[in-house]
Amino acid sequence: MCFQFVSVYFYLFPGISVYLNCNSSNISEVITVCNTFKNISSLSFSFLLNLHFIQPFVYMGNLSDSENLLTIIVPLFNEEANIPRLVKELTDYLSLSTHNAKVLFVNDGSTDESTKLIEQSCADQPAFSFIHLKKKNGLSTALKAGIDQVETKYTGYIDADLQTSPFDFDLLMPHVGKYELVTGIRTGRKDSIIKRTSSVIANGFRRLVTRDGVSDTGCPLKIMHTATARRIHFFKGMHRFIPALVLLDGGRVKEVPVRHYKRLAGKSNYHLVNRILGPAIDLIAFSWMRKRYIHYEIIARG
Repeated sequence: MCFQFVSVYFYLFPGISVYLNCNSSNISEVITVCNTFKNISSLSFSFLLNLHFIQPFVYMGNLSDSENLLTIIVPLFNEEANIPRLVKELTDYLSLSTHNAKVLFVNDGSTDESTKLIEQSCADQPAFSFIHLKKKNGLSTALKAGIDQVETKYTGYIDADLQTSPFDFDLLMPHVGKYELVTGIRTGRKDSIIKRTSSVIANGFRRLVTRDGVSDTGCPLKIMHTATARRIHFFKGMHRFIPALVLLDGGRVKEVPVRHYKRLAGKSNYHLVNRILGPAIDLIAFSWMRKRYIHYEIIARG
């Protein structure tokens, strides 16, 4: 396999990055680049990796394929405290990413200063755009509204709370050629014990019913083929079943480990009741839809 370029950048958070770019027709050159960085580092590369102080990202592809490749949807509701940091992280990611990407904020009827802050950010950053929904409709509706606006080949999704990093989209991107959905698995989760427990219970029941084999369907870091995202049937609460819905549509799903962080500002819109009761009700809706889902395949035409 031949690549027009190979780019490697090392993200030393917070706010420090080392970016390396080389023309390459041989993957061995990537190893040379990585070894060069290791040799000049004053600390052990593997040691840093194990402590998660440094994370490598490698994306390989053709320059001609990178134009208008990815739209990152960011649904949000009353996240004024998070928006300045969110804008900075997304801006930094777009400047370092080896593929062209843009950001679409979906404001789900916020009643704080989120609307004003989003509009200011989009005025300052050409790669940012927004839509404001008339009232709060919930995450599934916000995602659907965002997907309906996307024109790029791929659609990404990340939460505004930054408990996942936009830089980890580059961990998902190498797999989008083979899979209609690439979704993260949150490693070393920094949530409260109540949140983690409710998530384990909800995921257990969901897997029992959907049989999709996905261990962390709620991870707020995903990339989908836009064509697939437009085809799957949306309903309120469907954000909990995106992998199952993609599989139901005949797509393929890949899970990739990603980093997870504590929420530093704002407050979660989810609690124990809507993390267990809501998914239980939605499972009934999903089971009903799966039994009545229309499948057909045309084998000849005349």
